[in-house]
Parts: sequence; structure tokens; C-alpha cells
Amino acid sequence: MPLPVLKNKKPYTYGDYLNWPYGIRCELIEGEIYDMSPAPLRRHQQISMELARQIANFLSDKQCEIYATPFDVRLPEKDEADSETTTVVQPDISVICDPAKLDERGCKGAPDFIAEILSPSTAAKDQIQKTALYEKHGVREYWLIHPIDKLLTVRLLGADGKYGIPAIYEGKGTRAITVLPVLPELEIDLDAVFRE
Repeated sequence: MPLPVLKNKKPYTYGDYLNWPYGIRCELIEGEIYDMSPAPLRRHQQISMELARQIANFLSDKQCEIYATPFDVRLPEKDEADSETTTVVQPDISVICDPAKLDERGCKGAPDFIAEILSPSTAAKDQIQKTALYEKHGVREYWLIHPIDKLLTVRLLGADGKYGIPAIYEGKGTRAITVLPVLPELEIDLDAVFRE
């Protein structure tokens, strides 16, 4: 189904998004539409499911909750009304530790942790627009997963509200285990995440 085109309508808002025909998968970043179709490749889904499984197992007795796409994360500007919010994203994986941010429609405000799995159609958006967006809105930890190169790039929010120098981990043939600072004591087996 094609994306909606509303003449003379920009920026698009969450109010517009809620009224689009069922089945349209897209994100809004500062009022601009980004198409999310077709569905991700099978490799993308394998990585997403394994990472989500490891995190979910760890969180089974914790306050934080994990969600996988499709799951709306609304990132309003200051006191912006929900219907006027111009940024709605669907991260591959989100972890939210503040239950006040969760409602029936998803998450309103920055998740504590987001992971995006890069694909040729989304790599630039995930590495450029979304990095700036997540930093601006205070996502404490942002992972960019490179399926082909089996690399993980980790961006951590500093005390100054900025992402510092990224840490890069390799998951090629060696048991690469890393720890999420946002979720102390959680160890991620990168070999399992990248296993084919």
C-alpha cells in the first residue's frame, strides 16, 4: 500500500499517522515520512530475535520491559501534545525502565536502550538521523548492529547529554561478550547474536 500523500501538509504528525490506512509501516522523523516496507530480511530477523531473547531472559524478574518492532516510540518536543508529535519511530528493539512512559499505544519518551539492525535501505537513516535523534531525546544507550560485517557499534549518552566516542565490538568467530551499562550484569553473547 503506498504511503499517504497529503497535499500542502508538512510536517506530518502522530495525529496524521494514527489516521493512515491499516497496514502502512513507516516512521516519522521531525515530520518527515520514512517508509519501512518491505519487511526486513530473514537475517535481520534472526539477529533481532536472538538479541531480544537474551535481553528478555535477563529482564524476566526486573522492572524494565523489552519490545520489538512494530512498537511505536513517540519522541515529543517538550510539552508537545501527543497528536502534534512529529517523531514516531519503530526501533528494532527498545528497553524501557520507566513504566510511566508506557501506554497502550507504545512508549512516549526516550527508551533507556535502543538497538537498530542495519540494512541497505536503512543504514544511512539509522547511523545519521536516528543517532542525532536518539541523542537529542536522551536515549541512554544506542546499538547499531551491522549484520554483514558482524560488528556492533555502541553509543552511550554522557553526562553532557551527548554520545561519546562509539565502542565497536566484533562478533566473528570468537566468543565476544559485552555488558550493557544501562542494564548492569547483563551479558550479551555476540557470537550467538551473529550465528548463521
